[in-house]
Amino acid sequence: MTRVIAGTAGGRRLAVPPGTGTRPTSDRAREGLFSTWESFHGVDGARVADLYAGSGAVGLEALSRGASHALLVEADPRAVRTVRDNIRSLGLPGAELRTGKAEQIVAGPAPAEPYDLVFLDPPYAVTDDALRELLTVMRVGGWIAGNAFVTVERATRGGTFVWPAGFEPVRDRRYGEGTFWYGRALEEKEAGA
Repeated sequence: MTRVIAGTAGGRRLAVPPGTGTRPTSDRAREGLFSTWESFHGVDGARVADLYAGSGAVGLEALSRGASHALLVEADPRAVRTVRDNIRSLGLPGAELRTGKAEQIVAGPAPAEPYDLVFLDPPYAVTDDALRELLTVMRVGGWIAGNAFVTVERATRGGTFVWPAGFEPVRDRRYGEGTFWYGRALEEKEAGA
């Protein structure tokens, strides 16, 4: 079990998917993520996308802290059931669960409003090149707002995550076996697009 750390649902427990197919983000790492998001962007009123949702903890934490909308994308059927149960259990408005691979979801129509905060915590087997392609598709396809704050979690032993064109690195923070790489989506005029 994990829990919502802060906000209106602070302290409430969240179920985690059974098996070893997902890697729940620890409370400590999630607290670091939200501290950084608050410092660089702010969560209140933000639209958040969590593209490898697992239990849904990051998106639901965002809603608890005042985000207006959280898109939770998950492909694993057991994890999807867990996310659905967690959404129902917390009853926070603004949660949207989309079932399928992140790459397939973002290849579809863009949302009516782009996302301000984006979190990608894929299985470590997903390559950096695949993540760069996904981020590029999101940016070009209207999924990510100009100046959006994006966080990618990668295995610490995997080395430096290099951002694709249209993004600038901001900082990185290590949490045990994982490292959070923080970046900012450039406005079109900054990116030269």
